[in-house]
Amino acid sequence: MTNTTKVPNAKRDNRSLLQKYAAAPHIAWSVLFVLVPLVFVAYYAFTDAEGGFTFVNVAKFFTSANLTIFFRSLKLAVMATAICLLVGYPIAYAISRCKPKTQRAMILLLMVPMWMNFLIRTYAIMVLIQDTGIINTFLGNFGIGPVHMLGTEGAVVLGMVYDYLPYMILPIYSVMSKIDYRLVEAAGDLGCNSWGVMRKVIFPLSLSGVISGVTMVLVPSISTFYISQKLGGEDTLMIGDLIEQNYYSGDYNMAASLSLVLMLILLIGLAIANHFSDGDEGGGMVL
Repeated sequence: MTNTTKVPNAKRDNRSLLQKYAAAPHIAWSVLFVLVPLVFVAYYAFTDAEGGFTFVNVAKFFTSANLTIFFRSLKLAVMATAICLLVGYPIAYAISRCKPKTQRAMILLLMVPMWMNFLIRTYAIMVLIQDTGIINTFLGNFGIGPVHMLGTEGAVVLGMVYDYLPYMILPIYSVMSKIDYRLVEAAGDLGCNSWGVMRKVIFPLSLSGVISGVTMVLVPSISTFYISQKLGGEDTLMIGDLIEQNYYSGDYNMAASLSLVLMLILLIGLAIANHFSDGDEGGGMVL
């Protein structure tokens, strides 16, 4: 009887040891490429060019000029996120209602553009919206235009929507595909119309996916820099552009302080979002 109790414990100990060894590469990767870079960012953010401790760099984030750029970045990111939600939610719902084989095909079509290089996709938008681009050429056939789109805030938002829309659709679809549609049928039997079913049943059950999608779009949108450089103009400078400018000018301390404060603001936003989430986003399983 004593032997029978020791064997499961031995197996459990071996399994626990194996799990620790299996997690070792991930832990080493996280330390080398996540924790160590964060330490360097924090070091440069709170030091000057001579290595002395200072709060000056962090305080510069809250100057009028930098705050203007930050709030512009926040505004454009929120606009892009809202458009992605308005467009992506119905698409995710439509996909989740299809047959499994059709769902797989549509998800594959959604993923195909993401296999292309990010730069190529941004250049594709430039070709479409420039004054002599495909859209203006088409409008010119009807005597319209050219409509100046490139170099505007609208172009930056369009680029972010195009690049980040899949990150909104996939988490929402992942949650919606798990909804027990017997609840939807029950709501219909109890007198709910289509809008009532969507508002009282489907949307609350898919809220965790919405929060996950909003997070996955808002965070890269607010810190983007290449999209704003190629599709925007001098009046569309974003916080990511400002960080890049300071870095390439050799002001690593200021670049690090901007990055650190932006990261802290985003982490606070993520913490608030997670507070309202039930922890079952499901988006990670798809992505």
